[in-house]
Parts: sequence; C-alpha cells; structure tokens
Amino acid sequence: MSFQTLQRLSATLAIQEIKGSSRLLPAAHIFQRYQISDFEAVVYNPVICLILQGKKEVYVCNRSISLTEGDALLVSHDLPVSSKITEASPEKPYRALIFSIELGILRSLYEQVGEAVSDENQATSLSASAADPAWIGPMIRYLELMDRPLDARVLGPMILREIHFRLLLSPLGGMLRNLLSVDSHASRIAKSIQQIRSNFRERLVVSELCQVAGMSQSSFHEHFKSVTGTTPLQYQKDLRMIEARALLSRGVSSVSMAGFEVGYESPTHFSRDYSRKFGCSPKHHLARAS
Repeated sequence: MSFQTLQRLSATLAIQEIKGSSRLLPAAHIFQRYQISDFEAVVYNPVICLILQGKKEVYVCNRSISLTEGDALLVSHDLPVSSKITEASPEKPYRALIFSIELGILRSLYEQVGEAVSDENQATSLSASAADPAWIGPMIRYLELMDRPLDARVLGPMILREIHFRLLLSPLGGMLRNLLSVDSHASRIAKSIQQIRSNFRERLVVSELCQVAGMSQSSFHEHFKSVTGTTPLQYQKDLRMIEARALLSRGVSSVSMAGFEVGYESPTHFSRDYSRKFGCSPKHHLARAS
C-alpha cells in the first residue's frame, strides 16, 4: 500500500472535516494550512504526525527538526514545542495526518510484547524519521473506514491496536516501549506531567511531584529531564507562556490580566519571561490582536 494512497485518503478526510461531517474515525485528524506561518508555541499531546505535503520546522529543548513530505514525528508525552510551517500555498497546502496515541492501547499490548522489548535509555519523547511502510498499511486501512460506519465501529479499534503495535516496534517507538510498563520511569514521569498540566497556574511544589512519580527528588529530576529535555519549573513556565499567548491572541483585556490568569503575581516578572520565550513583549502580541 502506497504513500500516495494515504495522501489521497487524507485529502478526502480533510474535506470531510472542513464540511463538519460526523467523525467516524476519532483517532485520526488532518492538520492543514494554506500559507507559511510564524512560530507557534503549542503543547503536543502523544501523537504520530505524518507529513503528507509541505514542510515544517519543530523546535524543542534546543533541538531543531526539519520535516518534509514523507517524514513522521512521534511524540510520546505532553510536550511544549515551537513550530512553524515553512512550505505551503493555496494550490498545495501543508497537510499532515495526525493519529492520537492512546496509552491504554499501548498498555493492553504489554502482556503480549512486554518481554520482547526492553527499555531504551537513549529514547526521547519526540523523535522523527521517514515514514515506515509497516504502519502506513494499517493507517490506510483505518482511513478507508471513513465512509463505512459499521466497519469503523467494529474494525476501527482493531486496526488502531495494530497501528500502536507497529509504532511500538518501529525505530521511532523507543519511548513508547519505555511506557509499556505502568511502573516504568517514563510512565511515572507521565503522571507528574499530568499533575503539572492540571495545576500549571499554581506554585510548583517539586516534593509533591516526586510523590506522584514515586521517586526521590534526585531521581525525579534526572528522569524528568531525560523524558522532557527540561526541568519541571521550565516545563511549567512553557505551559504558562503558551496559555498566555493564546489569551493575548484572543484579545484579553491587558497584559497584567494575562499574567494573572496563568499564575503570575508580578506583571514585570511575567513580561520578562514572556519576552524571553517569544522574543517580543506581550504588549506586542496584544496590540496585534486588537
């Protein structure tokens, strides 16, 4: 089954999504843009993102990753990133097929494949490579269900399980393999990440995160950085900045209000951190939204 078939099916799915058709395939989504973009700061949830057309740059943890047609990006944990579309046009839009990665499906494979794979110390929560035919095949079969409600309901979950299995065993799947066990370091850090995301406006208490992860403070810091590439404090700060930029883009009443909404007590401190993150003041983005 060819990459061109996946491109064709994804173009059809994109049309359905634009029309607002009912979604028979909840795990698949088309991300499409018709022009190049500035840097956008977002939080990636666990996904496999396959570039079908155009080009994109992704920046995370001092790493720069260039993606073009036929490349795939796998994200295993919730991860703040900056990205921009570098090639897109109305005639040939940037298009990416995004599949959600479900931890529950991964864990359900543990009894069957757990002993066949081992933890990878060098695995990262974001990795990229050329698309693998081993998982392009089941992705095509999944998209072929988009107009067949009964097949989507019965066969969809089985094909999704196969996609997860193929990703798990692929070169990209190192961190997914680390997540297989509920008691793995990667899984424990995932719990602490959810804690930070749920309470990112509150003061960060590392001892509480260590308790959630079931680790000593030194072990927690080591494994948190190995998974996310950053510290818990910087991770929280990135979440705050991403939310603040969204508020400013929507035209929140003032810079100080945006800072307060994301957990800052000092407008000066907020403006300083914001300028460090985005290279311009929050006033600049607020003015652009006006």
